[in-house]
Amino acid sequence: MNPAPKNPGRASSLPATIAYAEAFVAESDAAETARQRAEDLGLESVSPGAATTLTFLARALAAKTVVEIGTGTGVSALALLAGMAPDGVLTSIDAEAEHQLAAREALTASGVQSRRVRLIAGQPLSVLPKLTDGAYDIVCIDGDPLEYVEYVAQAEKLLRSGGLLVLHHALWHGLVADERNDDDEPLIVREALAAVGDNDAFTAALLPVGDGLLVAVKA
Repeated sequence: MNPAPKNPGRASSLPATIAYAEAFVAESDAAETARQRAEDLGLESVSPGAATTLTFLARALAAKTVVEIGTGTGVSALALLAGMAPDGVLTSIDAEAEHQLAAREALTASGVQSRRVRLIAGQPLSVLPKLTDGAYDIVCIDGDPLEYVEYVAQAEKLLRSGGLLVLHHALWHGLVADERNDDDEPLIVREALAAVGDNDAFTAALLPVGDGLLVAVKA
């Protein structure tokens, strides 16, 4: 093993390193448009690096069935579909119909066939129990952080053996790592991380990409 380089400026270069990694794979025009639409609506999308990771994971699994909790304007949907099998179907749930309309526009503009996307407008915790247990390759969580623990429980039921749970905002703007911070969002996100990490059904890893991605394979 090579020794770590002695570089007193290494810590100060970290932001540049992160920026380099985030921009390593260029976004499509459709994704950039969807991201701008999200900003116009006051929504926060997955970062370019996180989107690239979603594409990578979907491609690695050759995913055919994916559930997304939190459609937004379609940034993450575009990323997932880019990696899914050509005949794969994405089911995306969001309580805001306006957001899904924007997502549909982004998906159509990118040439995604309508049969590959099922957009469901409704409260995720009302919709998820109606989906088929054990039928999904990936469940991607990016909804209301205050419901993350419940989303994780639903995801465990929906995933097949070998399926993948992905949880966005796993670091919640850097606040999750501060155990002294007991604000609602970081507190609940910590509980969700613990629910996965303490569950023998999952093998998990926490990736410091974007605002944090928890990824976990179901046994």
